[in-house]
Amino acid sequence: MDVMPPRTADVAGLEVRRSLPQRSRRTVGPWCFVDHFGPTAPDDGYRMTVGPHPHIGLSTVTWILEGEAVHTDSVGSEQTIRPGQLNLMTAGHGIAHAEETPVGREGRLHGVQFWVAQPEATRHGAGAFEHHGELPEVGTGVLRATVLVGSLFDATSPARADSPMVGADLRIGAGLVELPLDPAFEHAVVPLDGAIRVGGTAVARDALVHLPPGPSSVELESTDAGRALLVGGEPFEAPVLMWWNFVARTRDEIDRATADWNAGSDRFGAVASGLARIPAPATPWGG
Repeated sequence: MDVMPPRTADVAGLEVRRSLPQRSRRTVGPWCFVDHFGPTAPDDGYRMTVGPHPHIGLSTVTWILEGEAVHTDSVGSEQTIRPGQLNLMTAGHGIAHAEETPVGREGRLHGVQFWVAQPEATRHGAGAFEHHGELPEVGTGVLRATVLVGSLFDATSPARADSPMVGADLRIGAGLVELPLDPAFEHAVVPLDGAIRVGGTAVARDALVHLPPGPSSVELESTDAGRALLVGGEPFEAPVLMWWNFVARTRDEIDRATADWNAGSDRFGAVASGLARIPAPATPWGG
């Protein structure tokens, strides 16, 4: 069991704690990105204003814990997301979207955004979007879990999954519980709140606890009301190259996506947003 601390990043003026990727751990199953943002203070005036930007080769999975956000994309979607709801956007060969706080909305914003790397079978396909207003909840003892993607206990999420995988929001009451795991999967647990022990080890908020394939369960313990994320899946089929908003296999793929976006290619489509379009920066290798 490896425990890796998060790093912080700034996304559109909002500090996030980034648990994945890590220098020594780029993926957990197909999951390649976990950002925990907020909660913002209710009176600080923060508004999410992430203008149109592109993606390739991944699915974004957005899970709001407090507040609201509006997603608008180039396949014609405009969707408000609230706590308990899931947005899943699949990029394939190319998609673009914007994210912002709804007009007139005040108060705290708190949530998680995940990226899932697409396998070879789907990563060159068309972009798509889906919204799920309700997700299955399951649990045992002091544990209640919302199944975001894949299956846990006897419940399966309706959300798209291009690879064998699982994602869940875990709420742990005071006490100890055994969380079932698929032995074929590698997993990670990321505490979001509360004093949580994983396999007997105290883990700080937003640290990533990596569990290799093999175990059929892991022991979770909380001394109060704790909350954590579970992500996992079969070890991914190939190393991925991540840069800016792109997930690919080679530098050439990222160079082409960068050039296409900055040239206004119809590859990514148009986003019906009043926010400014975000240009792709130059790649570090000078492509």
